[in-house]
Amino acid sequence: MRELAIIEAPSVLGLRPSGVQELPTALLDAGLAAALGAVRAGRVEPPAYDPTRDPDTGVLNPHGIAEYSVRLADAVGRVLDEGRFPVVLGGDCSILLGNLLALRRRGRHGLLFLDGHTDFYQPSAEPTGEAASMELALATGRGPRILTDLEGRGPLVRDEDVVALGFRDAAESEQAGMQPLPAGLHAVDLDGVRASGAGTAARRAVDRLTAGAGSGFWVHLDVDVLDDAIMPAVDYRLPDGLTWDELESVLRTALADARAVGLDVTIFNPRLDPDGRLAARLAECLRRGLSARTARRDA
Repeated sequence: MRELAIIEAPSVLGLRPSGVQELPTALLDAGLAAALGAVRAGRVEPPAYDPTRDPDTGVLNPHGIAEYSVRLADAVGRVLDEGRFPVVLGGDCSILLGNLLALRRRGRHGLLFLDGHTDFYQPSAEPTGEAASMELALATGRGPRILTDLEGRGPLVRDEDVVALGFRDAAESEQAGMQPLPAGLHAVDLDGVRASGAGTAARRAVDRLTAGAGSGFWVHLDVDVLDDAIMPAVDYRLPDGLTWDELESVLRTALADARAVGLDVTIFNPRLDPDGRLAARLAECLRRGLSARTARRDA
């Protein structure tokens, strides 16, 4: 089993400097690297944040996100080429583009998308132009070309190679005018996860992601997929969500599969966790979720 390598990606170019950029430091201070037995593989600093919405694309910081995505892809690619498993600590959800670009350079891969929101907005429907509400649309080739065709390789992932799991924003996104999810993209909302059980839902997702001709799959975790009652340290809150046990079950099932190639963690805001209690619990959740990989490596 490959050694885990932590990359810090503290970008808030797709959101705002609300505190999410402090996620890597908070989790590392909570002992995540030691708990995982992971090496530190560097930190990719973002360019300066521009609060002005780009008039051509309707997106905040599109040029900065494009440039950052290439540099993050380089860092992730180095870890992959060393035979290690990247654990990328964001930042906001727009870091997904850099992670997937690293994989796209290496062929066809899938995406397990764990998020309380589907993040499929088009710029015209996103009130402030935040790419962190659009990253799944951008990754599948929908949106301004500067972000959907990075290095001329877009889309970064095919619709049929995506499983979105655990979201609960259908009513909100429909009211806001978000474009619908495409028919080819497999979507299982929170009720669907609960109906089959978290472990079973994750197993079905992995089976779907590994049934095609791809070379593995990436796992994207936005911590607002967790129940708001137990994870209030996020910027866009919604009632309900997965329990800690349910998320750990999903992560263990997905990450135990040898075809999982990497993980990113986004949106946790340490400024909303003044005593560090939630950072410690999130670090423990990640340790448990990655336990199958660390156990295999140590065996």
